[in-house]
Amino acid sequence: MAGREQEAAAPGRLAAFGAWIDERFPMSTLWKEHMSEYPAPKNFNFWYYFGSIALFVLALQIVTGIFLTMSYKPSAADAFSSVEYIMRDVEWGWLIRYLHSTGASAFFIVVYLHMFRALLYGSHRKPRELLWIFGVLIYLALMAEAFMGYLLPWGNMSYWGAQVIVSLFGSFPVIGEGLVEWIRGDYFISDITLNRFFALHVVALPLVLIFLVVAHILALHEVGSNNPDGIEIKKNKGPDGRPLDSVTMHPYYTVKDIFGLGVFMVLFAAVVFFAPEMGGLFLEAANFEPANPLLTPPHIAPVWYFTPYYAMLRAVPAFAGTQVWGVLVMFAAILLLFFVPWLDRSPVKSIRYRGPIYRFALMLFAAAFLMLGYCGLQPAVQPFQAMSVVGTVIYFAFFLLMPWYSRIDSHKPEPARVTS
Repeated sequence: MAGREQEAAAPGRLAAFGAWIDERFPMSTLWKEHMSEYPAPKNFNFWYYFGSIALFVLALQIVTGIFLTMSYKPSAADAFSSVEYIMRDVEWGWLIRYLHSTGASAFFIVVYLHMFRALLYGSHRKPRELLWIFGVLIYLALMAEAFMGYLLPWGNMSYWGAQVIVSLFGSFPVIGEGLVEWIRGDYFISDITLNRFFALHVVALPLVLIFLVVAHILALHEVGSNNPDGIEIKKNKGPDGRPLDSVTMHPYYTVKDIFGLGVFMVLFAAVVFFAPEMGGLFLEAANFEPANPLLTPPHIAPVWYFTPYYAMLRAVPAFAGTQVWGVLVMFAAILLLFFVPWLDRSPVKSIRYRGPIYRFALMLFAAAFLMLGYCGLQPAVQPFQAMSVVGTVIYFAFFLLMPWYSRIDSHKPEPARVTS
């Protein structure tokens, strides 16, 4: 009898403990607003997995990064050997390192798919302009985080890749040389460069990423989630004030996201255990050699997720004795993303109700981006140079011509309600 009384009292104690927390912190309120009572459209499809997967990969990168810093030494003399020590002598160190290196590539894959879904269903359109801007800022912070982390193994490709990328800033007139010296902290890539990149990679940029992700989620839950039909479910509410075409985020989409996460983890584990280098895409062969300022790799190329922009850089020839034009094109390709909510003038949001012009333009854009990524991995010779020029033209045409072709290219109205 005493055991049953204790079991019956346990839920009461738990409720009392929860009430004690709620008096001091809005735990229950946050749970209700963002999970158990948050109205989500009932017609999400598989494209909506990638937001929650991206959040999981961010957590994975932070946790594995913490464990790696326990054995890593951020100095030019010890960095490469400390990575070898992690791989060979630290218990499960090889797994932590491969989870982190594979996780970096997985993060970009998931983010690219997440952004592509926004272009498919108009998730950048009013009232979600700020949500899109936060997403682009996350993308920029992720690129900076990946670049800073790329130097840390102090392998030969890391060293020379950083040398090439940092040197690009030297093409700016007047301020170029001073800017390059400020970034490196020295006249060449050295110990001080490694230390400041380590500080930015481990402390500053993760804090920026976490802040932006929180802002992204808060902005999403303020305006509500978009859906494949591209309509606003808040416009049709029931007597209780809840959108008629919605279900609560928890438990319906937590269960769905757990399933999607399970599929992702199977694929992710397959890469980690069977192909962590991915044929040199995730970990280059030259990076298994220590940095050597006297030995330039035969072909210097950034990691695959930077190669589309690297191909754009190389597609623009030097003019007036400077390569700054290619650098400007590369930066413009990224900055254009901020203006997408205002470039898209279509009266409808979802690709389901757009005409053939936008569909063709989006598929051509995706193909051009993949082609640019491939060309960026190849030497700067023909036909890759010509392909890079074509891909760059298509990339910019997609955005700069969007106000024209998006406005004339909707052929049927969106439905008044989500059909399920």
